[in-house]
Amino acid sequence: MAKQHKIIHVDMDAFFASVEQRDHPEYQGKPLIVGGQPDSRGVVAACSYEARQFGIHSAMPCARAYRLCPQAIFVRPRFEAYREVSGQIRDIFWRYASEVEPLSLDEAYLDVSYTADYNGSATLIAKAIKRDILKETRLTASAGVSYNKFLAKIASDMDKPNGLYVIRPERGEKFVETLPVGKFHGIGPATEAKMKQLGIETGLDLRNKTLAQLTERFGKAGHYYFNIARAIDERPVRSSRTRKSLGKETTFAQDITSVTELTTKLLDLAEIVLESLAKQKLNARTVTVKVKYSDFQQITRAHTLDHSIALGDLREVIPMLLARTEAGKNPVRLVGLSLSGFDAGKSEDRQSQLDLAFSDPF
Repeated sequence: MAKQHKIIHVDMDAFFASVEQRDHPEYQGKPLIVGGQPDSRGVVAACSYEARQFGIHSAMPCARAYRLCPQAIFVRPRFEAYREVSGQIRDIFWRYASEVEPLSLDEAYLDVSYTADYNGSATLIAKAIKRDILKETRLTASAGVSYNKFLAKIASDMDKPNGLYVIRPERGEKFVETLPVGKFHGIGPATEAKMKQLGIETGLDLRNKTLAQLTERFGKAGHYYFNIARAIDERPVRSSRTRKSLGKETTFAQDITSVTELTTKLLDLAEIVLESLAKQKLNARTVTVKVKYSDFQQITRAHTLDHSIALGDLREVIPMLLARTEAGKNPVRLVGLSLSGFDAGKSEDRQSQLDLAFSDPF
């Protein structure tokens, strides 16, 4: 019998707008639109939940958004800031998942089928990921948990914002039966309209069509529709890269000027990173310290050892790297620590891990 996969889809809540509201407290609780200006031909890249209450949504012309909500705040996108936060979030994903497949800056599929944390419970792992994201970025995420990518993505949208929705294996087919086809990932407005012309309104209606009928009308996509109507999706989660580093960072409620305090904070992060490294049976040789100042300028400093890094090494290296920054002179709002330069030759350990039986499915 094939092992049951455990897939999580994580989707940040109103990502661009939430980053702006986090970084600019005066925007909080107000309708905020990230994109072009009201008098431009630009479109809405993202908007806050407060703006959505006026019927505003992504890809809407900014001029129309302004007519719907003249009191809205319009800001230009800061893609560098969004990419930075996206990197933080992906580092969190890699703490728990064996495979991470980003779909964009603000969402990704995670395969946690072989994750031992929380006795292998995908639901508890999703809660931990959401908790880490909130703690380290001050942003909320919604997560969907299921046994394939199709259901996990739909689940993540069921209880937004800050939601967590689980579709267990025994519920998959029943869940799809009542789902409007417009809610199916992979069925856009044009296809939805075509399906409705054929009397296909729900997953059950779609399931009642034969494979021949679907391929005749929709071509190769008919195979996909035939399967998802039965809650079947065998697409694997595919990582776009091999993990090259593992790290953790923290943003302070108030800027810190004490080098001693910053050293202590970095050593606390170091213990967490080393523990994660040990769980994955990895050894690292390079340590990198990141420092972001109160003016949002950031730098990194790195040092490579000729042996695998231990906590004792970090007690010496961290103060040395901090001394190569402006810490102590300029106030610091964030510090981070990552370990990289992993030793090769761990494939045997990895294979033995993959051969383990699943523990608690969900």
